[in-house]
Amino acid sequence: MIVVIDYNVGNVKSVCNALRHIGCAVELSRDPALIENATGLILPGVAAFGYAMEALGSTAGLVKQAVAAGTPILGICVGYQMLFDRSSEYGPHQGLGLVQGEVVPIPPGQTVPHMGWNFVELPEDMELFSDLGKAKHFYFAHSYHAQVRDDQAKIAHTDYGFALAASVQKDNVYGVQFHPEKSGKQGLKLLQNFYDICSRRASVC
Repeated sequence: MIVVIDYNVGNVKSVCNALRHIGCAVELSRDPALIENATGLILPGVAAFGYAMEALGSTAGLVKQAVAAGTPILGICVGYQMLFDRSSEYGPHQGLGLVQGEVVPIPPGQTVPHMGWNFVELPEDMELFSDLGKAKHFYFAHSYHAQVRDDQAKIAHTDYGFALAASVQKDNVYGVQFHPEKSGKQGLKLLQNFYDICSRRASVC
């Protein structure tokens, strides 16, 4: 079962609906036992970084323990940003530290917020994008972006006047700055790919 972390920040219900649409067994919860036994975790979010981390609270420790034990996690939007070490949004805030990097404002000269459909180049070695081709449009809505500093991370970029990190993968940690649940068929396929990743992992444990 996939557990979508329930911490009252943003788009959790729409993510659950998208997962159910593709036939995924999903539970919206922050129950420690469910998180510990989940085949995969999804951390969504639509809020300021600091507020989201505060709302996550002690569940952050449970998430990190599950990921350290090998459970795949997918961060979406602010949930993606929370995978990194820190953010400067409304002051300095510590993230989960699962991927090295920091979250900073979109540079001056670019439209803020970055909102709408953008073309993402899809590296062949990133499992989330399996069978999606070389590039696809996904829906973005954000004002900060991740500067990835992790040599072990694979990155997919979109052109927003600079190479913006749209997705990251490091071992069993996956993240997307865009909203797959709002990105049509390609977004549903990405969620299906994550579900398949979790199912394969569960079958060998």
